[in-house]
This record gives sequence, C-alpha cells and structure tokens, in this order.
Amino acid sequence: MAKHTSTRENREMRVLSAIGIILVVAGHLGYNLFDIGELFPYYSFHVFIFLFVSGYFYKEESEDNIGGYLLHKGRTLLLPYFAWNLFYGLLTNFLHGHGFSIGEPLSLKTMFLSPFLDGHQFLYNFPAWFVPVLFMIEVLNVTARKILFLLRLDFEWLIFAACLIAGMATVYLAAGGHVWGWYKLPGRLLFMMPGFQLGRIYRVKLEKRDTLPDGPYFLIVMTVQILITILCAGLNFSAVWVSSFANGPVVPYLTVITGTAFWLRAAKIVSKNMYLSGKMAYIGRNTYSIMVHHVACFMLVKGFFYLCSLCTPLCGEFDSVMFFSEINFIYLAGGSEASKWLYLFAGIGLPLIIANVGRWVGKNLKPVFGKVIPPSR
Repeated sequence: MAKHTSTRENREMRVLSAIGIILVVAGHLGYNLFDIGELFPYYSFHVFIFLFVSGYFYKEESEDNIGGYLLHKGRTLLLPYFAWNLFYGLLTNFLHGHGFSIGEPLSLKTMFLSPFLDGHQFLYNFPAWFVPVLFMIEVLNVTARKILFLLRLDFEWLIFAACLIAGMATVYLAAGGHVWGWYKLPGRLLFMMPGFQLGRIYRVKLEKRDTLPDGPYFLIVMTVQILITILCAGLNFSAVWVSSFANGPVVPYLTVITGTAFWLRAAKIVSKNMYLSGKMAYIGRNTYSIMVHHVACFMLVKGFFYLCSLCTPLCGEFDSVMFFSEINFIYLAGGSEASKWLYLFAGIGLPLIIANVGRWVGKNLKPVFGKVIPPSR
C-alpha cells in the first residue's frame, strides 16, 4: 500500500497490488468480470494479496528499531486514515441532515474506536477497514519476531507454520460460531496473519525457486483450483467479519495460495511489458487512495443518475429510497451490467485524482511545515 516509488521499484509487486485493488473495487460492485469464469472468486483471496505484498516488503532491520518502525507505519498508515475518517464522519453528519441514513454519526467512538473494531462506522469509506488491521498486524509481526529472535526461534518456516495453525484454529472456531462480538478483533488478526507471513516466506525462501515456465505453472494452479471448486461448497469468505467459511479450516488458506499464485504469475508476465506495467504500477502506487475512496466515488456516480432521474426523462426507474439508505445499492442504467464499467472507472480514476491533489498540496505545504513534518522514507 506504499504511495511512493523510486528507481528501484519492484514492478512485479506494484502490478500485483494494482490487480488486487481492481479486484476489490470490482468485488464491491458485484462485478465478476475478472474471476476467470468463476474459477477464482474475489472473496476467496483478494484481501490477502495486500497482506502478501506487505509481508514481502517486510525487512529484518525493522526489529533493530521497533519504535521508529512503528512510528513510520503510524505516520504512513494511521495518520492519513484518521484524517479521512474525520472527513467522512463530517460528511456523514452533513448527509444525515439532507435525507441520507447511511452510516453512524460522528463521535469519539466512531472516530477512534470503531476503526479498530470493524471499520464500517461511516460506510462511505468502509473498504479502509483494512488499514487499521494492517497496522495491528505490522505491530504483532515485528514484536513477535523480536521476541523470537531473542529466544533464537526466529525461523521463517516455524513462524509461518505457527501463524497458519493459529489461523486455521480461528477458522474452526468461527465456523462453530465462537468468533463474534469483541472476539472479532483478535480473530481477524489471527486469521489474516498467515497472509502477511506468506509474503515473507515467498521472498526469503521461495522467490528464487519460482522458475517454472508459465504453461506448467498455470496448468498446476488452475487444475488444483478446478478440483477445489468442484469438490467444495463455495470458496468465498469474509475476512473482515471472519465468517462464511463453508469448507473447514484448510480450504480458505488453500484458495488464498492458489489465487495469489495465479495473479502473482500474471503480474510477473505483465511486468515485462513496459507500457502496460507502467500503467498498472501507477495504480499500484495509489492503492491506499483507491481503497479509501472508491465507494464514495460510486456514490457520486449514483448521484449523477439520481439527478438524471429528477431533471431528465432518463433513469426513471432509479430507486431513490435505496440511494438514500443503502451503501451497496448499485443502479444499472437501462438494466445493463455494462453500467458497472462507469462505476469501475470512477472507483479507480477519481481516487487517483484525489491522490495527485493530495501530493500537490503536500508538496506546497512542505516548505511551510517542513520543520515539523518528518520527511518520507
């Protein structure tokens, strides 16, 4: 979710991040265009792509200065999150006064506590629930690794295995109805931690061995996925709510591995094309902005259709009640699924503009506040 680039940019991981955010945006539209004929359902792996990328870029040197590492993560992850959380809280209050019933009112709870409990307090920015979770996973990871280092138990396969066992135990408990209420928070962290460690284990143990030609690689991954799809009762699950596990504790992580493996190789292929990978990498550098804003951008598209229904003969069947009360309502102009392309373009394109405006503002404010704002690393 990094927002900056350099001459040493890992183009493959940038492209993978771009693929992940496109799948997230499409998933919130219910648009299954990119699921390869329902073979790789988005909700069976797409959140874990960001955990994989974050784990991939984790550096052991972070354990030498945990305070500095967490300060940096707080500045790059939490500080912009809470700034936008305040913005969407104020927006929610304003819209509540103009007929909308979406989201909870702004309060100390919805501003500071709800983001760590579920992240769905205002709904216009609900996909950003992932940001506080990622921060907590970063905290747990670096702290646990430091302790294991002192105990001389910092073996990558041991860490991955321990996290995987804890994650599968969480799935087992969740399927039995035991991960609810306040238990959602630790359950979410334990369930998602293996995705972070998967990225780490790939970088330090598997990446150099990832040399199988594309043909056999895709044949193996897709054959495994076809068998899983045929034999299992549905592959989708909810990472944020730690629920909807239909096949026990093993299959969710198996689909995380197959889905990530499929798109990882796709990203590797795309990264070899300078033009296409450049465009994708640009999206990949701005996943934070897209994650935070794309649902609000959907609302802008729906607002346009709403105005059309009021001021023109078009969109006469627009459901204004749903528009004012349901964040997941998607209006299809003329009943056509092709309308979802408008939402997809808006959900990706408008946050890119917001990100550019934010960088421009930051650049112009830096001479004024440069002495109190530490430079980005």
